[in-house]
Amino acid sequence: MPVDLAGQYVIRGCEMKRLTMFVCFAWFSALAAVFADLPLNTLRLPEGFAIELYAGDVEGARSLALGPDGTVYAGTRRIDRVYAIPDRNRDGKGDEVLIIDSGLNSPNGVAVWDDDLYVAEIDRILRYDNIGGRLSNPPDPVIVYDGLPKDRHHGWKFIAFGPDGKLYIPIGAPCNVCEKSDERYAGIGRINRDGTGFEMYAFGVRNTVGFSWHPETGDLWFTDNGRDFLGDNRPPDELNRAPVGGLHFGFPYLHGSDIEDPRFGGRGGGIEFTLPAQELGAHVAALGMRFYTGTMFPEEYRGHIFIAEHGSWNSTVPVGYRISLVRLEDGRPVSYEPFISGWLQEGRDWGRPVDLLVMPDGSMLISDDEQGVIYRVSYK
Repeated sequence: MPVDLAGQYVIRGCEMKRLTMFVCFAWFSALAAVFADLPLNTLRLPEGFAIELYAGDVEGARSLALGPDGTVYAGTRRIDRVYAIPDRNRDGKGDEVLIIDSGLNSPNGVAVWDDDLYVAEIDRILRYDNIGGRLSNPPDPVIVYDGLPKDRHHGWKFIAFGPDGKLYIPIGAPCNVCEKSDERYAGIGRINRDGTGFEMYAFGVRNTVGFSWHPETGDLWFTDNGRDFLGDNRPPDELNRAPVGGLHFGFPYLHGSDIEDPRFGGRGGGIEFTLPAQELGAHVAALGMRFYTGTMFPEEYRGHIFIAEHGSWNSTVPVGYRISLVRLEDGRPVSYEPFISGWLQEGRDWGRPVDLLVMPDGSMLISDDEQGVIYRVSYK
């Protein structure tokens, strides 16, 4: 049976009229799962939703971004590559997986403005101009900004453009928990698209690897990973809201809504802390988050927040390894519940979701850096 460049089966049999579209869809999904050796049948989704393979052979896939022509870009943390996955025929499956660049320094973050691809390394921001028409022969990158700290601990970055046209860049704490005089650490900064005008926007943010803006209010929302080694059940990871710049979200003095740090608690010098909009599970490693802005999913999901929980590494009982849903009412969270689970089976994981991306057709992509694949979630 033919195999396409993305490592997925090409189903010729579906051209036969005796096969219904439903059977073709089921056949393709089953064969794709077998090819990638992924037990997709163990994943639990709400009724009416389906998950299938969008692209395989995307080793280390982390943060995702969408180009104006529908190309999906993926950064990596340990694999040193940046990928492009075009879908030229718009059939909801990647046509091929292309390496845009390699040998980079943890190029985790990717963002697109017009047709320029921005990539965040540990200590600098790169730009690949007019990338959409040059996927097979990518241009050399332009260094946009190289003034970021070089610390590798929490140094990998998620980046995104805000409604103001500025590129937002987090700078994680270079430690589990510490106090630094350099105000850039444990915060979110932003720059102009040409790399000028660096400024800090939010403070007291230990390590955010996912943020987005409310589609109506324009407020910044972001996940934040709580500190380690306070036990299995605390502190929580956080979902935070920053409607204005200059707010402080507690780190390293306060964790969650009310947990003072054993060492640094009480040393905030009178700082007014902004408490989490929603406390998430302890150690779930909440990374990518997106507002659902499509129309494919039922109305009850629109405008709410999906979160990729990468999964715990130091909890005696593994937690996370799922996609969660936070529902909002009047701009405030009212529930926190699983949406997709099953990457964790009997205490052992077979996949780790990292980031999400809402596609123009309303489907949602999920990257998995453990399996090196991108999934597509749809509703029928």
